[in-house]
Amino acid sequence: MSIRVTQSDVARRAGVSRATVSYVITGRAGGSVQITEETRQRVLAAVAELGYQPHAAARSLRSGRTDTIALLVPDGSNPHWWAIVRGVEAVTRAQGCQLVLSITGQEAERERQSLRALAEQRIDGLILILTYAGRLAGELEALRLQGSPIVTFGHELPGKDLVTQDYGPGTREMMDHLIGLGHTRIGFIHGVARTGLGADRLFAYRRALRAAGLPYEKQLIVQCGPNPDDGACGARRLLDLSPRPTAILGVNDLMAMGALQAAHERGLAVPADLSVAGFDDIDLAEHLTPPLTTLRANGETIGRQVATLLFQRLSDPERPQQRVAIPTELVVRGSTGCGRSPN
Repeated sequence: MSIRVTQSDVARRAGVSRATVSYVITGRAGGSVQITEETRQRVLAAVAELGYQPHAAARSLRSGRTDTIALLVPDGSNPHWWAIVRGVEAVTRAQGCQLVLSITGQEAERERQSLRALAEQRIDGLILILTYAGRLAGELEALRLQGSPIVTFGHELPGKDLVTQDYGPGTREMMDHLIGLGHTRIGFIHGVARTGLGADRLFAYRRALRAAGLPYEKQLIVQCGPNPDDGACGARRLLDLSPRPTAILGVNDLMAMGALQAAHERGLAVPADLSVAGFDDIDLAEHLTPPLTTLRANGETIGRQVATLLFQRLSDPERPQQRVAIPTELVVRGSTGCGRSPN
């Protein structure tokens, strides 16, 4: 059985007092407590040599912090969200903190339950990716009163730091790509049928049609769930139209994968008979047959950015509100090609 290394052990190894060790490892040296750089380095060397680890519970009691960050994500099936989780976890771990993850399934009641549970816990900060923020005013107010810093992704809360994915310009670039290939009837598959979800992409879709002198046809807009089966269902509805679209744009890559499945079922070659494109550029996208044209969102960058903003807020609670927009990148692969009229 290993013996736990204590601050007293570190003090003996470094030849300093236990109080000096405490000041160094908690970052309180400076101000009224003057410790030379040489002494600080001796203490840090002793910490490394002995493998000293501060006791989390005791540290929490002394500092009033738990070194715990909470993250709410809406979907556990989409690799894009897991890329965001990886980015958050990397920054959280580098800061010596633990990450508590809650997957809400894009359901309002699960989001409500998660927020209520977090309001009852001691959490240093929260990163919220909500689908139904407009229905959760009471729960969000309870978190505000608790005082824990909050950073959001994709939706704005008054006074809170915000990271957004700048889908608008990228969607316009995607539409220009499809229209430039000769497509004039482009189907658009939404995710969950909720006001605001994917609205930036739909707005850019409509603007691109208008700029190209093409009509906006409501029947070419389909709303469904966020997964491949939903995308296949939505694509079938579009392919039942007469005339059918010659291109389909899914609001995420999973729905675009479903559209590829629907095309295969109908005996349509992609991209010769039907072009298909998505959003996010999940890892699978380049390994599909054909490889998927998509708008790269870079989830890990998003995760790192929201976590960085949270730790900056923890270090400086009075800093001005921050808003960061993450750009997208069009990635053209083999699933899009020149449009031709359906038989």
